[in-house]
Amino acid sequence: MSTPILVVSGLQVAYGGIRAVKGVDLEVREGELVALIGANGAGKTTTLKAITRTQPWSSGDVSYLGGSIRDIGAHQLVARGLAMVPEGRGVFARMTIAENLMMGAHTRRDPAGVRRDLERMFETFPRLRERADQFAGTLSGGEQQMLAMARALMSAPRLLLLDEPSMGLSPIMVERVFEVVRSVAAQGTTILLVEQNARLALESASRAYVMDSGLVTMSGDARAMLDDPRVREAYLGEES
Repeated sequence: MSTPILVVSGLQVAYGGIRAVKGVDLEVREGELVALIGANGAGKTTTLKAITRTQPWSSGDVSYLGGSIRDIGAHQLVARGLAMVPEGRGVFARMTIAENLMMGAHTRRDPAGVRRDLERMFETFPRLRERADQFAGTLSGGEQQMLAMARALMSAPRLLLLDEPSMGLSPIMVERVFEVVRSVAAQGTTILLVEQNARLALESASRAYVMDSGLVTMSGDARAMLDDPRVREAYLGEES
C-alpha cells in the first residue's frame, strides 16, 4: 500500500464560538483520488482551508509529506507541492490566461519544466490555448474553472485539493471538468476532492469520506458507498 501524503488527526476549527470542524481524521495516500462529500455547512471547505493553512485550527494536527505543517505558511506549502483550486475559482480577472498560468508556476525554479508544463496545460485544455491572450475575466464559468485547475497544476503539485469544481456549471461542462479530474489523477497527481455532486465524486474516487456537522461519519471504498443505503438516501437523492 502506498505511503500517506496527507494525514489529518483530530482537526478542530472554530469561527468565533462556532465549531465548524469538530475532530476530523482522514488520510490521503500517494496516487489516490479521495472524495470528501457532505451537505452544505458540513465543514468540508473549512477542512481544506485548514489543510492549506489559510484557516487557523484550534486543535489537532495536519501532516503533509511526513511532517506537521502547524508552523508552515500557506505560501511555503505551495512551494512544497500542495496546491488548491478554491470554490469560486479565484482567477485573476484582469490578467490574461497565459499570465494566470505563469502565476501558478511562480514558486518553481525550473524554466524548462515550466515551459513543458505550459504546453501540457494547453494540450489538456485546448480552449485556453485558443484564448491565451484574453483576459481571464471574460471567460465563461466553465472556462474559468479549467483555468483555475490548470493554474494549480502549473505549480507541479504532489497533492491537489479541489473545492467544489462543478459548482455553477452546466451539465456538459461538469462532465468535462470531471474528465479532466480523472485524467489528472490517472497521470499520477494525488487529489483530495470536495464535491457536492456526490455521485460523480464517488464514481471518480478510489476512497471517500462523508462529513456531517463537522465530523467524519463514514469512510471507505468510494464505489461501495454508491450502494450504501445511507449514502443513497442522504446524498444521491434515492429512497433506501
